Amino acid sequence: MTILLTTLNARYTHASLGLRYLLANMGELQAQTRIQEFVIGAKTTELVERILAAQPQIVGFGVYIWNVEETTKLVAMLKRVAPHVVVVLGGPEVSHETNEQAIVQLADYVVTGWGDVTLPKLCRDILHGPKPLMKVHAGVQPPMADIALPYALYSNEDIAHRTLYVEASRGCPFKCEFCLSALDKTAWPFAIDTFLEQMEALHARGARVFKFVDRTFNLNIKTSLKIMQFFLDKLAANPDDPVYAHFELVPDHLPDALKEGIAKFPPGALQFEIGIQSFNPTVQANISRKQDNDKAAANIRWLCEHSHVHMHVDLIAGLPGETVESFAEGFDKLWALGPHEIQFGILKRLRGTPIIRHTDSFGLVFDPHPPYTILANRDIDFPTMQRLVRFARYWDLVANSGRFTHTIHLLLGARPFDGFMAFADWLYANTDATHRIALDRLAAMVGRWLQLQGMGEDDVAALLASDGHGVRTKVNKAAGVAAPQRQARHLAA
Repeated sequence: MTILLTTLNARYTHASLGLRYLLANMGELQAQTRIQEFVIGAKTTELVERILAAQPQIVGFGVYIWNVEETTKLVAMLKRVAPHVVVVLGGPEVSHETNEQAIVQLADYVVTGWGDVTLPKLCRDILHGPKPLMKVHAGVQPPMADIALPYALYSNEDIAHRTLYVEASRGCPFKCEFCLSALDKTAWPFAIDTFLEQMEALHARGARVFKFVDRTFNLNIKTSLKIMQFFLDKLAANPDDPVYAHFELVPDHLPDALKEGIAKFPPGALQFEIGIQSFNPTVQANISRKQDNDKAAANIRWLCEHSHVHMHVDLIAGLPGETVESFAEGFDKLWALGPHEIQFGILKRLRGTPIIRHTDSFGLVFDPHPPYTILANRDIDFPTMQRLVRFARYWDLVANSGRFTHTIHLLLGARPFDGFMAFADWLYANTDATHRIALDRLAAMVGRWLQLQGMGEDDVAALLASDGHGVRTKVNKAAGVAAPQRQARHLAA
């Protein structure tokens, strides 16, 4: 083994599609190349030891926003103990602003953008000469038909225990300035019949969960229908052996033919991720996002009311021109549509994205460290942005977790954003925590808050019990907080 391709995944269950693409396209070097995946949070010394145990001449690292800091430490240590090993970087995090990054300074070479063709060529030159003189190599984009598909490289272990990422296309025709896909000229599809043959092979090997990473699954409706029919055929052939597919959809493009196909899926078979990001037309114009809000809202409502799709809809706080008030209005509008989850994201400055053009005019201030989250802007100061960050975290714990299905409606009240923000402010004031809040403690705090809003103790207990929480609380009115009933005697003393 001469070449090792590696990355630090966010979780073990995430199998790197990018590494498998690279391995599939290594040509005559494939027999000398191996993949070795790690998970963030591991000890750097142990990772270096495991890498060097393979005795590679070249190590290629996939660098992403979630692993760049740990990968930088890893590369630094690797070059100290084994300076003869050639380090090649690739991935979205090092494809832009390369001159500013410590990890790039540590490495021998960098491939920016598409690596399917450029990495194998670079490795040939490193191994056989002439030795490349340039450090940074711009990735060459080959015709889609020339890219070898990687799905046979998912192991049986991957199929049994990990999320399988697949893509029927690359790129995106839209220009939303917070997204790296804004740099794409269009979307490029793979040949649909070839792609479905690969999906057939995966299914035959036991794959049942398919997560599509396409930015715009419903861009080409004919292709979308073919892919959905593939899964419908599997469900029809064996209803007791269900498949599950996740797609990212354009919200305002849902013609009747697609609705008809979607309506055929049973519960638990489909999940859609839909990026609304903002309902504010001024904000949409600021970030070059084209979206028919009325159509988008109508499509989400239709999906919620007439299909069994699990709906995951995204909003982003901190966009240029978005005030707390306008964001709250969009949040309330989206909540009224009834999606299963609202993913409350905070704007991040991904390297290379055009969002930085608004830095001066909108006073955008970003954390200089990954994941480069916005700290403040012209319309939202730092303390308020921190309140929004806590709102997002608590929203995941309470609303998106599915553990408070009945309780959440009373928790939000008539004005959902304002209702949950008040709860989030109170929860933080009384826990000083946003992570590692045990479920029983969280349920108790929810119950206390509802009692402070005037709900009777028995009604609160019944409501929480309907969501599976056997918590009863007594409110300490004088202190303005509540404690579990077993602790009430201590407060009274």
